[in-house]
Amino acid sequence: MSKFISILILLAGIAAGVWYMAGRSTPPAIDILQPAAVIGQTGDLIVEVQTPDGELTRLDIDLEQDGSVTPLFRLTDPEAAASLERQGDRLRIALPAGKQAIETLTAGTARFDVVAERPVLFGWRRIAAADTREVEVRLTPPQVSVVSTHHFINHGGSEMVVYRVSPADVASGVRVGDYLYPGFPAAGAGIETGDPALRVAFFALLWNQDLDAPIQVFAHDEVGNATTATFDYRVFPKKFRESRIELNERFLARVVPAILQNSTELGVENPSDLLASYLSINRDLRRMNNEAITALAQQTSPTILWTGPFEQLINTAVEAGFADQRDYIYNGEVVDHQVHLGFDLASTAAAPVLAANRGKVVHAGWLGIYGNCVILDHGMGLQSLYAHLSSIEVQQGEIVETRAQLGRSGTTGLAGGDHLHFTMLLAGNPVTPIDWWSKQWVEDRILRKLREAGG
Repeated sequence: MSKFISILILLAGIAAGVWYMAGRSTPPAIDILQPAAVIGQTGDLIVEVQTPDGELTRLDIDLEQDGSVTPLFRLTDPEAAASLERQGDRLRIALPAGKQAIETLTAGTARFDVVAERPVLFGWRRIAAADTREVEVRLTPPQVSVVSTHHFINHGGSEMVVYRVSPADVASGVRVGDYLYPGFPAAGAGIETGDPALRVAFFALLWNQDLDAPIQVFAHDEVGNATTATFDYRVFPKKFRESRIELNERFLARVVPAILQNSTELGVENPSDLLASYLSINRDLRRMNNEAITALAQQTSPTILWTGPFEQLINTAVEAGFADQRDYIYNGEVVDHQVHLGFDLASTAAAPVLAANRGKVVHAGWLGIYGNCVILDHGMGLQSLYAHLSSIEVQQGEIVETRAQLGRSGTTGLAGGDHLHFTMLLAGNPVTPIDWWSKQWVEDRILRKLREAGG
């Protein structure tokens, strides 16, 4: 009998030891990836939990604020998660965690609580881990007010507004319809007031936008709090010219093979079909090139690099204007329609092409339909483009002064003859150069406002 009792005591001791050791197994590892410190109207809660084989018996995620607890996720209800991904022994959960998703959220501090359990000892015991993340809840939108006055914008043209935004570090700018134009610190435009809230934004009413497209100053923070402000402006309509471009076999044979050779990204199936290849170039490659030009706007300087009005290439005749509506004719039939978004300026063959103003070279090389092309950045989203060059004499990253020689005119790309295709770009969008060529326009639309804002 005593032997039996001894065996029971031994087994009980072993069981207790096993139970004890199981309780010392590695608990789930919890990592709260987002938010870092702030949520607002929007915000995401992203949690990763790591356990052997990804096995969990419990995963609770709650929001605690002012003594009130709001359940956000339970393992028994996985549909509550915006996304739930398993990769090996790791489980990743993403939840919307801003005011738009949690109606009870109020401004102040809040805390996310995460509790996870995993089974051990063949499921007879569970071990848990917990983690928390305290955050600030911001629900007050930024404040924005316009400082400048008398804003007049030509259809297809540019304008500038000076405004003040608070807090000074939020994203802001001008929205014209669906297009956004970022604002930049006013110090970059030479306004030395020491006011960090003062901003300058150049914007445009594009040639293909409605005359009544809404124009507003906007500001938003990183957690979805947003505001807008209206300001006084007047739009002037412009009539764009219609033209016809005659295509013939001689022209196609000259331009198509050279462009295809330098534009392998187009992937034309039958290069020997010159008309079909030309139409693909005129449509698809044009779109691809314009997307590349738009991407270059991200390289703009926050400081204005130009000085005074821009200069039209000297001794040149205008062969085509901005936003000309072009029908392309082949054997008497209209085969395509495109819009010419620049000025074609011609003088003599291989004429020197000079920088219209001071800027930084952000592109110097081949660019599809534009052939050999140089693009200068003039700061705050403003850039100028020089296309169809026979040669390029500058390098990317170089700062060039007004009238610096960029190269020589030519017939590369989709050029019918030797000329310079020139246009201005604002946030990557073509705008008419006529405004920028005008000394009076630059003085009244830009320099006057900067002086007034500087006190």
